[in-house]
Amino acid sequence: MIGKNIIESEPIPGVEVKEILEEFSEDNELNYEQNITLNHLARFKRYSLEDSQEIIAKLQEEFNLRPKVAVHIVDLVPEDLADLRLIFAKEPSKIDNEEMKKILELLEQYDVVE
Repeated sequence: MIGKNIIESEPIPGVEVKEILEEFSEDNELNYEQNITLNHLARFKRYSLEDSQEIIAKLQEEFNLRPKVAVHIVDLVPEDLADLRLIFAKEPSKIDNEEMKKILELLEQYDVVE
C-alpha cells in the first residue's frame, strides 16, 4: 500500500455493492475477494436498492444519523430494539428508546427482499 492514499470514502449499502458486482461479473471474471463478497451478500435478506436509498435518506434527515450508521441499519435489517441497540452501542451520540421505536416503525414500512 506504499504510495496509495484514500482520497474519499463513502459508505454504501450492501445491496448496491451486490448490484455493482453482478454488473461487473457479466463482462469480467470476479477475483477471489469479489466472489466471496458477492456470495456473502446473496445470503442475507435486504431491502431493494431504491428502498435502501430512501431509508438512508430518511434516517439521516429525520433522526440526524451519520451515513455510516444509516447504512448499517439498512444492511443489518434490525427486527427489534435489541438488534437496534447493538448498532448504536459504539455510537458517541446516544439515541433513546422512543427514537429507536420510530426507526423500527420506519423500517416496517418497507418490504425486505429475500
